[in-house]
Amino acid sequence: MLHVDTHTHIISPDTDAYPTAPLGGHRSTWSQERPADIGQLLRQAEAANVERLVVVQASTVYGFDNSYLADQLALHADRVSGVCSVDFLSPTAVDDLRHWIDERGFTGVRIRAADGTTAVPTPGRGLDDERMAPVWQFLSDRGAPVCIQMHARHAPMLAELLRKYSGLTVVLDHAGRPDLDEGVPLYPEDPAATPLHETGRVFVKLTPPAVLRAQREAGSAAPLVRALIGKFGADHVMWGSNFPASAGTLAELAALVTGQLPALDDAELAMIAGGTAARLYGLAANTAPAAGR
Repeated sequence: MLHVDTHTHIISPDTDAYPTAPLGGHRSTWSQERPADIGQLLRQAEAANVERLVVVQASTVYGFDNSYLADQLALHADRVSGVCSVDFLSPTAVDDLRHWIDERGFTGVRIRAADGTTAVPTPGRGLDDERMAPVWQFLSDRGAPVCIQMHARHAPMLAELLRKYSGLTVVLDHAGRPDLDEGVPLYPEDPAATPLHETGRVFVKLTPPAVLRAQREAGSAAPLVRALIGKFGADHVMWGSNFPASAGTLAELAALVTGQLPALDDAELAMIAGGTAARLYGLAANTAPAAGR
């Protein structure tokens, strides 16, 4: 069974070669207290029996300069895939994406619609800012998966983007902070748009922040995880350790997430463990990036 950790970060100790330039001007606390470079990440993955890693640009350290991660992709292509960050509001955003994807080897991009803090400002008016239209069109045409850091309240806006851009494929970072109240939809629905789980182009990333939030606010994460798998299907669910942003070893963080999984058959477990990510990011031989069921 292939194991793919879909949400990790790396920080270089060499601040001369890779200077910090965090979004919002404030470097994240975790990156100062427990930074991990590529060597540490690979050792953590080996100890946790994780074969492949998807590393997400640490924009609260480097902003939109993806150079450190790009350099590691070139050195460790057999183990590491990358999700870059670009300024979706920039007039050069499409050219920037072409550079990082076509020239530097990234397979996805991330945008923060909201992250629960005031340290990283929301870009423009949000996901539907008209200045982002060329970026959404490019990503739709390319089929490059977009990781979105958002809250449940952004779901109608995302549903409209998915309706407008038929090739757009998205991943809900930290499960998209779904609504935990009993008896209400996980994500608000717009009667005029297809619900996220019915589009076949929305993937859910289970991470320690999602699990810990559910445990804190609802008493247990198990019902949420069951609901997400039930709605989206195991073939649209992935796990990520959030190492080292979340405290703990990669193995401990993996256990925190997988410990919430309901009883599943072997095929479903294999999809969540790594099969979904392998299809989405084209990680294994004879696989292509997935969009839809």
